[in-house]
Amino acid sequence: MNRVLTYNAISVKGLDKFSRDKYEVASELGHPDAIMLRSHVLQSDDIGDSVKAIGRAGAGVNNIPVESCTDRGIVVFNAPGANANAVKELTITGMLLSARDIIGGINYVQKEGEGLDEEALHKVVEGGKKAYGGSELKGKTLGVVGLGAIGSQVAETGLTLGMKVVGYDPALSVDAAWRLPREVKRMENLHSLLSRSDYVSLHLPVLEATRNMINSESVDSFKKDSVLLNFSREKLVDNDALLKALDKGLLRRYVTDFPVRELIGNDKIIAMPHLGASTEEAEDNCAVMVAEQLIDFLENGNIRNSVNFPNISMERAGGYRIAFSNRNVPKMLNQVLNILSDRDHNVIDMINRSRDDVAYNLIDVEREPKPDLIEALEAIDGVIKVRLL
Repeated sequence: MNRVLTYNAISVKGLDKFSRDKYEVASELGHPDAIMLRSHVLQSDDIGDSVKAIGRAGAGVNNIPVESCTDRGIVVFNAPGANANAVKELTITGMLLSARDIIGGINYVQKEGEGLDEEALHKVVEGGKKAYGGSELKGKTLGVVGLGAIGSQVAETGLTLGMKVVGYDPALSVDAAWRLPREVKRMENLHSLLSRSDYVSLHLPVLEATRNMINSESVDSFKKDSVLLNFSREKLVDNDALLKALDKGLLRRYVTDFPVRELIGNDKIIAMPHLGASTEEAEDNCAVMVAEQLIDFLENGNIRNSVNFPNISMERAGGYRIAFSNRNVPKMLNQVLNILSDRDHNVIDMINRSRDDVAYNLIDVEREPKPDLIEALEAIDGVIKVRLL
């Protein structure tokens, strides 16, 4: 029986993926095999020795001590793309709200129209609407920074709206390139994108290379009267530099899903209460994806969508499966195979993958390994964690 500890309100559709005859799932649970959470900030001390995996029902993992988990052989999963449509729709909403002063127009009608008869209300509406007219998105240039699951959808929707779309991604993967519509013109650097975009939308994780990428230097590259949209991560933008750019007119508007104190009350800023992935559908999709990944890992040792270990999958070929992680150093696999050979274990199938400083292995053997074999594998210098499935 595998035990899964949950934090936050996890979608029932995700929790229902855990069969009751194989899993015990609860918000209060001792010695869990896995942890499933959303926004709860997990500390290293909160993660017991029994934990083998952590699943984040969302994309970002800033609330999980990933480096510590890697050192302990704990696989951290996320749900990339599961909330992509929800974030895309909110990003497009942000563009529309910044193009036309819809919020100001609604507030004007509510304030000035209260208590008026029909004729007077008509005069108020017709007399004040010019102040909220704005402009259309069609024909404007949308710059998308980060062309992953969300960014590629934003780019595609921009094309559908009749916009010209340019994109920049310093680490564009092959899979992302295949998703990208051919009409999207790829920029070689951030300056080129900012200088020609009427709307700039950020869709990147926070890394050392991306933290405060919108700063006192990069704001000078913005096309005059352009709009910046940030539905990705708060720390991509240096707020002091942003406010100066708004004051100088380098930027016309800033639309963000990450309200902080210094941004509140500025009429050039539209701040939303972190709504990006808050739809029912997105929460369901994230929970289902992470639950399925945890199940496949706990039962078969397979890894999909991990942020700290390599993706790896192998069909069960019968027999017994040994899954182990180790430091990515030479001759490690040879030592393991020698131990199996010395104990007359025939290998049916095996696979090995590495990622940065760690490696992960699946080995299927014909007969059940005895406890002393597992102990021998754990004793190898550089082996992090061994599991028998």
